[in-house]
Amino acid sequence: MKINSLILLVAITVGFVTKSFAQPRNYDITNGIGVFGGITKFDIQTDNFVTEQGNGFLFGMSATVDLPHRWYNMSYGMQLSENYIDISGRPDIVSSQQEFIEYKMFAAQLALLGHIKLIGSYLTIDVGPMLQYNGKLELENDNQENYYINNYTNLQANDIVEISRFNFNGLIGASVGYKFFRLKAQYIHGFTNILRKLEDESLDTIGGDERFEGNQSMLVFGAMISF
Repeated sequence: MKINSLILLVAITVGFVTKSFAQPRNYDITNGIGVFGGITKFDIQTDNFVTEQGNGFLFGMSATVDLPHRWYNMSYGMQLSENYIDISGRPDIVSSQQEFIEYKMFAAQLALLGHIKLIGSYLTIDVGPMLQYNGKLELENDNQENYYINNYTNLQANDIVEISRFNFNGLIGASVGYKFFRLKAQYIHGFTNILRKLEDESLDTIGGDERFEGNQSMLVFGAMISF
């Protein structure tokens, strides 16, 4: 699946969002479009590597369905992010000097969320599943591509870039705001093993675990404007 196809799919879906009315009762079901952006803090929870959380950014759009006669609202949409993570390494195969190797990862996430109303629509708990397509890990500094990854003897920085591209996540968060403006905080946890594809790369795992297991962890802090 290409990124352009994901963007086109969401754009077409959101284009059908209009104001509608519930038939059985006299409740107005109001639909709308939200545009949001924020900062991310990304990490991979794994025993294979020593990692450090990195900062990134995110933006996206969503279609919202306001259900005044229910205890929840619904939304669906897509967000794009560029995330950073540091993995501990060393410049030489035998070296006492250690430093973090910085990687970045682009991700596109499709989400279907329920918004549990705590104080009307002004304060909600947001929860739901998320399908993610992400690129490989990209080295920020090409001069570090031959660095060695700590916890392994011969594994180099450029060896671990081909991570799994499709992942399934869960999201929980909170939103607070009034009408067209809301502040949002989210925690996104990866249920699938984002490092699974590394096991197919015939890597030199001497000195460490030959099985690669890791789950992504992402915090998002941002704001949304609705129309």
